[in-house]
Amino acid sequence: MSAHDLLLLSNSNMFGMKPLEHAAEAIAAFLGERRVLFAPYALRDHDGYTAGIEAALTPFGVAVTGLHRASDPRATIESAEVLLVGGGNSFRLLQAFQRLGLIDVVRRRVESGALRYLGSSAGSNLACPTIRTTNDMPIVQPASFGALGLVPFQINPHYQDANPDAMHVGETREHRLLEFLEENDVPILGMREGAWLRRCGRQLHLGGRTGARLFKRGAEPQEFGEGADLSWLLELPARFDERT
Repeated sequence: MSAHDLLLLSNSNMFGMKPLEHAAEAIAAFLGERRVLFAPYALRDHDGYTAGIEAALTPFGVAVTGLHRASDPRATIESAEVLLVGGGNSFRLLQAFQRLGLIDVVRRRVESGALRYLGSSAGSNLACPTIRTTNDMPIVQPASFGALGLVPFQINPHYQDANPDAMHVGETREHRLLEFLEENDVPILGMREGAWLRRCGRQLHLGGRTGARLFKRGAEPQEFGEGADLSWLLELPARFDERT
């Protein structure tokens, strides 16, 4: 049993594919025959969202239970094998975890190796020290932006490269992330659609064919492709609210 057993997806839906199909091999290896506890809090329709995830995981032959149906969510997490946190709105997701008192129990169980964490989109944002590099609108106001901190760097899911032929002349995703680095000295991994991270203890590798773009203060962005060993990212310090 390895501490920090994580699978973090940039997205759950890919054009022309069924939900989670693009990462089916990685998900199957991660889940095995373990029961899945699903946290649907990033969307408003918890029952409908859970039913959709249950259908998406049917090919994997695993049982899915919606955490929102538990009378005591904290106690339910204490006995869970895998926690799947789906995408949607990161602010709504974090607020729910704070309201239900789930932050500490999830962090403790993942850090001890007792709980595997599978995140997608907003669920991957939640695994970071904060949700400040989400693409979402703050439709609700959480108590703070502090999240689970299961990785010591930031993720930007659904990362999009600038299109030089586009008519749009506003900020690109890269511009927004560079603004973040003006105020915070924390690496950001921009994960394109179809990319994912697999952490097992002190090992961290990039999966998927689309790759990722890493932003660090004072350095040119770096490109990484499928299979890249990013374990060294786990050793870098994170300094928030620190201006250049």
